[in-house]
Amino acid sequence: MRFSKIVGIVAITVMASACSWFGSEKETPDIPEEQLYSEAIQALEQDEYSNAVKKLELLEARYPFGRYSEQAQLELIYAYHKNYEPAAASAAADRFIRLHPSHENIDYAYYLKGLTAFEQDRTFLERYLPIDITQRDPGAALNSFESFSILLNRYPDSQYAPDARKRMIFLKNRLAQHEINVARFYMKRGAFVAAANRGRYVVENLKETPSVPEALIVMYQSYTELGMNRLATKSKEVLATNYPDIPVKTYRQEHKTLLETATFGLLGSEEEVIEVEDVHTLPPANERPWYHRATFGIFE
Repeated sequence: MRFSKIVGIVAITVMASACSWFGSEKETPDIPEEQLYSEAIQALEQDEYSNAVKKLELLEARYPFGRYSEQAQLELIYAYHKNYEPAAASAAADRFIRLHPSHENIDYAYYLKGLTAFEQDRTFLERYLPIDITQRDPGAALNSFESFSILLNRYPDSQYAPDARKRMIFLKNRLAQHEINVARFYMKRGAFVAAANRGRYVVENLKETPSVPEALIVMYQSYTELGMNRLATKSKEVLATNYPDIPVKTYRQEHKTLLETATFGLLGSEEEVIEVEDVHTLPPANERPWYHRATFGIFE
């Protein structure tokens, strides 16, 4: 009986010693706040972003109300961004904006959030290969555009505003072309109402983009297929006035069947003739109240 008690005491002592040994190995030495922040900044300057993330996360965990806490949160957004962690960077930016809405550098948080989504929309391969990014989901582009838009609206004098404005132009062109791609997809499936609405959205909301002429063609072709002659004529007239060098055909003229092409149009054509008023027979533009060249006021 006495022997079993001795064995039990020895076992408990060994287990306690083992726990203390393993626990001591996992303990991280206590580093002063200033030293930890300095090491994190040094890692950023040396492009060691993974190491910088670890040190900034440790700094935030150990000194949440310390001298460098707010600045460390900003640096952490940048470190996540450079370490290719877009979800973490966006979450860190949102948290900083929520916790410090009146911070003097909050414009930097909005800029980094927009920049992270902007880079997320362009993968590594797309920077060096001719890949059409407008064929992809524009979710990241929309998020980037929204962040840059907030930055410009709230902080127009920010040092990051000029770069944000340039990136918004690129994003607007990308979003406009995406709308055209979707419209063309709808047209192939006979959904001409949806296609016309996509084209109209580009004309009304993205009028400074290079996709406007194609949007007008989409509207003309879709309205022609729908038999909406008045709207088709207006779309064609706006296109001819603002872009006279761009030819326009009906959707069916662009998509002749193989049999029709091989027989020079004698066979295979099922096109129903839809009369659309010729643009040149219309009265002058200044006599048509519905037309407004500067804003493409097609539906006034």
